[in-house]
Amino acid sequence: MRRAGDALRRRYGNRQQLKQLSLGMKGLFGRLSVAAIVLLICTVSLLSTTRGTGRSVESVRHASVEELWDTAASGGWRPSSAPRSDWPSPPSRTNGYLRVRCNGGLNQQRSAICNAVLAARIMNATLVLPELDANAFWHDDSGFQGIYDVEHFIKSLKYDVHIVEKLPEIHKNGKTKRMKAYQLRPPRDAPISWYETEALEKMKEHGAIYLTPFSHRLAEEIDNPEYQRLRCRVNYHALRFKPHIMQLSNQIVSKLRSQGHFMAIHLRFEMDMLAFAGCIDIFTPEEQKVLMKYRKENFAEKELVYSERRAIGKCPLTPEEVGLILRAMGFDNSTRIYLAAGELFGGERFMKPFKALFPHLENHNTVLRTEELSGNKQGLVGSAVDYMVCLLSDIFMPTYDGPSNFANNLMGHRLYYGFRTTIQPNRKALAPIFIDRENGKTAGFEEAVRRVMFNSKFGGPHKRVHPESFYTNSWPECFCQTSAKDPADQCPPDNVVELLNSRLQGEQSDGSEQTISSNHTISHLDANMT
Repeated sequence: MRRAGDALRRRYGNRQQLKQLSLGMKGLFGRLSVAAIVLLICTVSLLSTTRGTGRSVESVRHASVEELWDTAASGGWRPSSAPRSDWPSPPSRTNGYLRVRCNGGLNQQRSAICNAVLAARIMNATLVLPELDANAFWHDDSGFQGIYDVEHFIKSLKYDVHIVEKLPEIHKNGKTKRMKAYQLRPPRDAPISWYETEALEKMKEHGAIYLTPFSHRLAEEIDNPEYQRLRCRVNYHALRFKPHIMQLSNQIVSKLRSQGHFMAIHLRFEMDMLAFAGCIDIFTPEEQKVLMKYRKENFAEKELVYSERRAIGKCPLTPEEVGLILRAMGFDNSTRIYLAAGELFGGERFMKPFKALFPHLENHNTVLRTEELSGNKQGLVGSAVDYMVCLLSDIFMPTYDGPSNFANNLMGHRLYYGFRTTIQPNRKALAPIFIDRENGKTAGFEEAVRRVMFNSKFGGPHKRVHPESFYTNSWPECFCQTSAKDPADQCPPDNVVELLNSRLQGEQSDGSEQTISSNHTISHLDANMT
C-alpha cells in the first residue's frame, strides 16, 4: 500500500506535468471560452493517467482514502469519439426536417438529444434544435437556448448532421407560414429499422416529422460503433452549457478546492424516488400518506412491500447509511462534501446523523453568495450547475443509480473525462449488512461494509453489462488505445479533424440548397474529440 505522502506527491507531480502541457497549448486554446477550458482541463488530466499514474484495479481492493482521491487506472485507454472508419459528411440535400420534444429532467433530455442527432443522421434529416419539455418537469421555460451553447452545438456537429434553429417558412399563394411537421409517437427503444422505414417514409411524404415524446425512443445497444461514437460526440463535446452556467460552476469548484479535495454526493433521498421505490415504512403516518398519494398520481399501481424491497437493495440509501459507508471506508469528519440534491424528504431528522459524522457539508447555496446565485439555482439551470460541480469533483458518489439519469449520466461523463473516481455503493450487497446492524448485530459491521465497497473499479474501464446503460459506460466504443492489440481499438489518426473538415469543404464546394458555414477554426472543437 502506498503511503498518503506518496499519493499526494504523485498527484502534485501530475499537476506540474499538466502545467507544462498547458503552457505548450496556450496558443491553441487562447480563443476558447472559459467553459471550454474547464472541460479541456478534465481532458488533459487524462494524459497523465495514461502514463500509468492511476491506481491499479488490484491495489484498489486494499486502497487507502488518499488513493481514492486520485483517478482510477486507465489500462492504457483514453477517450476518443472521432470516426475511425469512412464517415461521409452529411449530404447537402436532406430528406426533410426532424423535430423532437425531449421530456423528463435535464439528463433524460440530454440522452434524448443524443438520440435525436443519431436519428437525424440515420434518416439523412435536418435536425431542428431539440425542444426541452421544461415546463412539465421543472416548471421553468429555459429551453435549449437557455441551457446550452447553441452556436457551439451546431458547429461541433457540422461533420455529422445539418442543424437549424427552427422550421423554415413556406411562401405559397402570396402568403408566408411556418412549415408544419407530421406528428409521430415513436415506439420505446425503437430499432434503427423503424427510423429507416416508417419515420423516413412520413418525412419524405410531409417534408417534416415531429417525434413526441422522445425519451428512450431509440435503442441504446446498437451494433454500429460509429453510431455510438456519434452519441459520445454529442454528449461529451457538443452539449456544452452556456457560459454563465460554466462560470458559476467553476466558481463553486474553485472555492471548494481552495481548501483541498472535495467529494460530491448525489443524495437521492427525495419524494419522487422514495415513492417510486415504494420505501415508505421508515416515515411518519402523515409522510407515508404524502408518498402514497404521489405514487398513485405518478406511477403504475403495484403492490410493494417495504421489507422485501429493502432486503434486495431497491430502496435509496438514507443519509445516515451514506455517512456510515464513508466512515467505514476510512473518510473522517474533515472530509469536505458537496451535496447535489433536491429537497430531502423527511426533513432535518434524517440529515442530523449524517451531519454528525460529516459536518463539512456544502451545496450551491452555502458556497456562493445569494447575489451570485440569483436566478441560477432553480430548475434546469440549478441542475446544470450541480451536474458540472459533480463532474469536476475529486470523488463522486451516487446514492441511488437505478432510474436516476443524473447519476447514470455523470458516471459515464466522469469515465470519459479521465476515469475520475466514482464510489458506487452496491445496495443489494449492503442491505443485509445494514439490516443486521438495525437488529443489533454490530460486530464486524465496518469490515463487512469495506469488503463490499472496495470490491469495485471506482470509475475505471470495465465491460458494460445489462442493465448498465451506454450513457453510464461508453467503453469500449468511445475509447481507444495507442498501442492496441485489436485494430478496432486503435486510436484514429491525429489529423482526423482536418480530414473531416476537408471532406466537408469538398461537399460544400459542389453548391447546394443547404450548407453549413465552415469559416470558423478547428480549435472550436474539443481537442479531445480524437
